[in-house]
Amino acid sequence: MSHHSLFAGIDVGSSFTKVVLLDQTKKIIGSNIRFSGTDLQNASDEALRTAIKGSDYLHNIKGIIATGYGRKNVQPNARDFSTITEISCSAKAAQYYYPDRSLSIVDIGGQDTKIIKTRSGRRSGFKMNRKCAAGTGTFLEELALKLRVQPNDLDKLAKQSTNPTPVSSYCTVFAATEILSRIREGEHLEDMVRGAFHSIVKRVMEIDVLDNEVILTGGVIAHNPTIIDIFEEELGKTVNVPPSPQLFVALGAALYALEESKSK
Repeated sequence: MSHHSLFAGIDVGSSFTKVVLLDQTKKIIGSNIRFSGTDLQNASDEALRTAIKGSDYLHNIKGIIATGYGRKNVQPNARDFSTITEISCSAKAAQYYYPDRSLSIVDIGGQDTKIIKTRSGRRSGFKMNRKCAAGTGTFLEELALKLRVQPNDLDKLAKQSTNPTPVSSYCTVFAATEILSRIREGEHLEDMVRGAFHSIVKRVMEIDVLDNEVILTGGVIAHNPTIIDIFEEELGKTVNVPPSPQLFVALGAALYALEESKSK
């Protein structure tokens, strides 16, 4: 194996496409995150190309694993390419950061929320949301649109809240409408946003019991750290957040690419 061999993981999500590059020592040497858009192949190619430019090595990719919502819609130009589910990739990344522990991994993405249970790196359980897109990134995007604020400003607003307003609706559209109605009734904007964050946490906790050590991952967690605080308040314990939680699944895919190359 070349000293400069690279291994790529591509997580093709409904909202964002993420790439992680590893060398043969499992060191992360490049990454990229970009909007998936409607052309998943182009998003994948551009994310990979940008990640490579951010490293010291070019044209040395020896293996690629694609995962995520759009993994079957991309075909990278690589000698060794295959696909693996994001569930398996999450478990692999968890073993990388938190080896040989029993974990409850919460992955809040653009369209769905998954809870993956692992024991010593092996998957022991899996559940995901089934009620519309409530509790996902799409819910927050719709909320920001309705409130005429930027999605990146939601966390700042939530931090200013002193009295979160409960949000009862399960449906994304109804929840956003409920929030607008409450604001017209005199509720503060920041209290409604924090209430929406509480709603996300509530929806997650309805999916499955969060026992063992809890790991929070995904773009919603990466951009809204206040949600981490709410999880800890509701669970009554500290939760773990890996470095770059939005890249977590892509890292797992890259680890699989490296692992597969060693088995050949």
